[in-house]
Amino acid sequence: MADPHINTAHGHMISYWDGCVHYLMYLLMIAAITWGDSYRAIGLYWVGSFLMRAIVYILGNAVGKYGTQVGPLFFLHMLYISVSVCACFHIFSQPSTQDVQLTSVQETKRKSLLHRPLDLLFIIYLIPALAFCVFRGLVALDCSSKFCQDYTQQYEPYLKDPSAYPKVQMLVSMLYSVPYYIITLYGLLVPGCEWMPDLTLVHSGALAQAQFSHIGASLHTRTPFSYRVPADSQPVFLLINVLYALVPQALCYRCCTRPAFFLRPAPEKKNE
Repeated sequence: MADPHINTAHGHMISYWDGCVHYLMYLLMIAAITWGDSYRAIGLYWVGSFLMRAIVYILGNAVGKYGTQVGPLFFLHMLYISVSVCACFHIFSQPSTQDVQLTSVQETKRKSLLHRPLDLLFIIYLIPALAFCVFRGLVALDCSSKFCQDYTQQYEPYLKDPSAYPKVQMLVSMLYSVPYYIITLYGLLVPGCEWMPDLTLVHSGALAQAQFSHIGASLHTRTPFSYRVPADSQPVFLLINVLYALVPQALCYRCCTRPAFFLRPAPEKKNE
């Protein structure tokens, strides 16, 4: 018998993601290894995407309506996850290849936040994003507030789907994305946070996978009609969720392509 978890809307969406996006990442990493180039950046993006997919899928299987239907395919899936986790640790051990001029690092660090308008926009975005993340986590926890109930009914009824994947998704996001937003606010304000590019790579990969699965499953025909997004609410639903997915990608691109603000100048070598 086929794995019932894969036949859910969430199962279909993660299968699409695995077959397209993860497959492309594997090809890019294989090409980089073949040509002797660094694959750390694409690898960290894959780490975030894979871990988010695995955590939500496993926990959703355990607590959802198909929790009692665990077959051999589930254990085969666990073996795949175990091997992939080992690959995650190997990617984290790869050395960083950032090469920035010392003068560029020093000049960038002298700039105040007002002279870094793009960073200011990201900071302004992170505050409502943090609030939205907490809000959806509270909705997943069945908050009795009228505002939460109205939001669920009008915009995201999928959060009440008995498959439990959306609830697990929102709780994982609240527990991990909220600390990320706080740490990122600090990293954009204080120079020399060398971990910022790596952190944004992992998180943007995780959020891309999460939002793709959530948006797709919310509209998927395999989701019961009563849990799908109402037609008149779809423009607002798509606007909010697509922005919530795309802005972290832009932040990641900014941190990885212009990392001078986050780097510490290398110590000068003394000539003997």
